[in-house]
Amino acid sequence: MPEGIELPETEHERGDNPFLVPVSVTISTLAVLVAGVTLMSHRAHTEELLRQSQAANRWAQYQAKSVRQHTTEKSAEIVSIVAPLNKEIGEAVEKKNEAELEHYKADKEDITKDAKDLEADRDLAGRKADRFDGGEALLEVGLVICSLTLLTKKRLFWIGGMVIAAAGLGFALTGFLLH
Repeated sequence: MPEGIELPETEHERGDNPFLVPVSVTISTLAVLVAGVTLMSHRAHTEELLRQSQAANRWAQYQAKSVRQHTTEKSAEIVSIVAPLNKEIGEAVEKKNEAELEHYKADKEDITKDAKDLEADRDLAGRKADRFDGGEALLEVGLVICSLTLLTKKRLFWIGGMVIAAAGLGFALTGFLLH
């Protein structure tokens, strides 16, 4: 029973396919590039989801502030009705309500800005992920076409595969250039 797979070691055996070594090296290199671009794609998608979650949390906080603001406004209406009965207490409660309303308005503006910034970061991460995904797909297609060289022994497949892979790598690299 054989102990392993035998690889061609002599020049005579390699002579059947002169593309074996260079195409194998190309395929191995493309596989490493696919892995790297895939990793960057996954990270960009994770960043996109994280920013979406953070933005959603900020919008929920905005809603909570809106509810508190509305409650304070209704409280101010009630106080304005009851205030004539005890002017000192009525004025104190009115001042407190006015301060709270200003606080809620300022908080809502800050929250809105933060949420919109997070949404912009999310959109950027999504565009980066799209670039990495496209680059990954082209690299994979290039890798498969290069591998056809080993079956067909035609140099055209090797060159075509490398051109497609180069386009994929270029497309993926544009993901780093987006800001």
